[in-house]
Amino acid sequence: MSYDLVIFNFFHSFAGQSMSMDWLIVFFGKYLAYILILGALVLLWQEKSWRHRVYKFALLALAILVSRGIIAEAIQFFFFRARPFVQLDLTPIFNHGNVASFPSGHASLFFALAFAIFLFNKKVGSLFLLGAVLMGIARVAAGVHWPLDILAGALVGVLSALVVNWALAKGSSKE
Repeated sequence: MSYDLVIFNFFHSFAGQSMSMDWLIVFFGKYLAYILILGALVLLWQEKSWRHRVYKFALLALAILVSRGIIAEAIQFFFFRARPFVQLDLTPIFNHGNVASFPSGHASLFFALAFAIFLFNKKVGSLFLLGAVLMGIARVAAGVHWPLDILAGALVGVLSALVVNWALAKGSSKE
């Protein structure tokens, strides 16, 4: 048995045990995303300097675009991996389309967002990273992702934020 399946079975075993646990899985797996996006917008809005606000917005937007919109989509286009609820014939905790599972688009997007924030605010970024981890665990528990999907999405997101930050810093140093 693969480690991916063992870890999946562990987290998915929490699903269907109680209404409150299922509610937490749905909240973290689906709705925490809206809170994180709203939090990022508030964080940008609180920035006093318009130059810093534009730089941070560019970092966030480009990291998300590169990770979710380009890299994760390209991998999913060339490499199809069935979702656990399809492969194992399970009913997921929340509805999800039967599209490619690897890497997780949610993980790539929210780890890019969280790590980009971490690059300019360690304390708040750590909270965002915790949120991205909880979201990933909840999506495994819900039956819509394999653990490796989440790890790969996290790696894509973090590396995208680092590369975009490097490119922006290099570009702004030429002025």
